[in-house]
Amino acid sequence: MTSLDASAKTLLELHVPGNPVVLPTVWDAWSADIAVAAGFSGLTLGSHPVADSIGRTDGEGMTFDELLTRVTQVTASVQVPVSVDIESGYGLEPLQLIDGLLAAGAVGLNIEDTVHSQGKRLRSPQEHADLVRGLREAADAAGVHVVINARTDLFLRQDGEDSDRVDRAIARLTLAAEAGADVLYPVGRHPDADLRRLATELPLPINAIAQPTTPTKSHLADLGIARISFGPFLQRTLGAEATTLLAAWK
Repeated sequence: MTSLDASAKTLLELHVPGNPVVLPTVWDAWSADIAVAAGFSGLTLGSHPVADSIGRTDGEGMTFDELLTRVTQVTASVQVPVSVDIESGYGLEPLQLIDGLLAAGAVGLNIEDTVHSQGKRLRSPQEHADLVRGLREAADAAGVHVVINARTDLFLRQDGEDSDRVDRAIARLTLAAEAGADVLYPVGRHPDADLRRLATELPLPINAIAQPTTPTKSHLADLGIARISFGPFLQRTLGAEATTLLAAWK
């Protein structure tokens, strides 16, 4: 576990507010190899693109074992830290999740607060924090500081009133930080003022989602972001380009 812990610490050190690490969201060894060859120092596997690549649906339409098969293929192909979107945890215990990720060579994870296996209900703030705490305790027991990216879906779901959604996200993610998260992920597209406020008022580095063409890295850096990923958008952009290329051959 020594090399995995070193890799995890390397990943964590890349998270610098105002000088964000870009972790291209990949889905297989091919896309991972492209990202590393382009010069990126870390990767994340997104649940949506991985599911699409194996004919499953996002929202835990694939199994954790199917996800780990992809993770293992990626970590065998590249020599950079790899984080994995584990959705809401596939109904598994924290120890099972951490053991599976470490066995596959991953050193980071995203955990969201929508419970797909239970009618897509939203975990309470404390329930989500308790899950984060369980993951941290399991990682500590394994001797690897797995980088936990605690995500909230409040914005994607448009849960509750617009007027206090940022306040509720800050409160929810602050509990996750206190429970042992390393990074906080208020996933969604935000007005600059909201994103700056989230980056300023949350107690840990935050992750922002971007499309490959917008906004720019420098724009998000100016807002205080520490980590940038692409969700499903890199795969979709490449798919659109492939469609254009193939159209000429009909």
